[in-house]
Amino acid sequence: MRCIYIASLIWVFELCLPPVRTATTNYKYEPDYDKNVKPGSLTDVSVSLYINRISGVDENKEEISFDVFLQITWEDRRIHPVLPNKEERTGEYVELTKADRDMIWVPDLYIRQLREMKMLTLFEEISSLRLYENKTISLSIGATIIIKCDMDFVLYPLDVQRCPVDFSSYKYPVKDLRFRWRSENALSFPNDFGDGFFRLPKYVVSFYTEQESQIVNYSDDNHSSARLEITLSREVKSYLLENYLPSTLFVSISWGSFVVVPEIVPGRMVLLVTTLLSLITMFDTVRNNSPDALELKCLEVWLISCTLFVFFALMEYFIVLFGIRYDKHWRVAKAQHASSIPPSITLQSAVTMAQSTMDTSRENGLEHTTLKVSGNNKIQPHDHHSKTTSASLSNIQDTVHSAQKVSSVMTRKRFRNVADVALLYAGSQRGRLDQLSLIIFPVSFLIFTISYWTMYLTESKKNFK
Repeated sequence: MRCIYIASLIWVFELCLPPVRTATTNYKYEPDYDKNVKPGSLTDVSVSLYINRISGVDENKEEISFDVFLQITWEDRRIHPVLPNKEERTGEYVELTKADRDMIWVPDLYIRQLREMKMLTLFEEISSLRLYENKTISLSIGATIIIKCDMDFVLYPLDVQRCPVDFSSYKYPVKDLRFRWRSENALSFPNDFGDGFFRLPKYVVSFYTEQESQIVNYSDDNHSSARLEITLSREVKSYLLENYLPSTLFVSISWGSFVVVPEIVPGRMVLLVTTLLSLITMFDTVRNNSPDALELKCLEVWLISCTLFVFFALMEYFIVLFGIRYDKHWRVAKAQHASSIPPSITLQSAVTMAQSTMDTSRENGLEHTTLKVSGNNKIQPHDHHSKTTSASLSNIQDTVHSAQKVSSVMTRKRFRNVADVALLYAGSQRGRLDQLSLIIFPVSFLIFTISYWTMYLTESKKNFK
């Protein structure tokens, strides 16, 4: 009984004491080992990625998710592996358990653009911790990583998204800890991957590593970073077939209205209105299904321009219809009304009348002047001359005023005649506006297409570099 009592006391005492770190058969520590202290003054941490697959790209949330196996490697000379005899060795490393991970120093890895990280588990967590003969420790984990990527969709669907991902330490600055990519096989892919890129239904995803260590700033200090560049280039073929080609065909069909006889209003109007409504519906669908942007997107600019081309064709038909109606009704009624009014005084007749009045006043002035000098008559011809001159001047002013009115009327008539000619040129069977439009509209659309693709493709190539 006493033995049982003593054994029970020993068991309770062991439970109350904290766990004591002891060396296992796989490795052993130096006497002064402290897991809270990094191995040296400057520790290099190598990073490598095995990208298993791309789960998807969420444009609305601006996120990229992919499955990876992340491996980080560092050297810690305070830990010594305990390897079996040379004849019995199966490798240059020993496997450490999950419990051993809590007993050694591990770098505090921080992914700057990380939104969420889920560890891959099946029966247990998919990870491994290995201690190599050269005192290098390698920690590998399998995880699904969701990365936040700042995307700009102004060039949609010609946009190229560039997403930097920084693997660094948050605790240790650049003078204490340095992250870099492993010199060999920093990035590896399955066999179904292309040469560093992966195809999704809408994107081609490619990866690139910066060989030189980058510097990022957290709070008030600089930290070393191993940077991964993820590039998302969109597959444009589907957009060419679904949006660009139908809209171009709609605009081309609208040009067919120029060869339809203008008097056939239903046929021409249905063609233009149906084409216009189709483009508006396509624009609304694209706007609702495409990601948001601060400005008009590249595809929206194209669809709005195509809609305006069809709208201008419809406005051209309205001008033709107005000319036809003016030619058939308003011009005929105006001609009949003008024939019932006597011809008014012309500018030439007004000028002639003014000149004759001036000549008469001059002759009267000379005659009365002669009478004033040679005659002894008490009647003062000078007063008679003044009255005659005032009357003549009044007549001249009235005549000039009438001439100005006639000039103004003739100017308005001249502009009205020009407008009549323009309307007759646009409308009726003699009009040529449809013939000119059949040349102007295709040429204008061709110039717009060349300018559009030149400008946006140049901007897209700048972002791809």
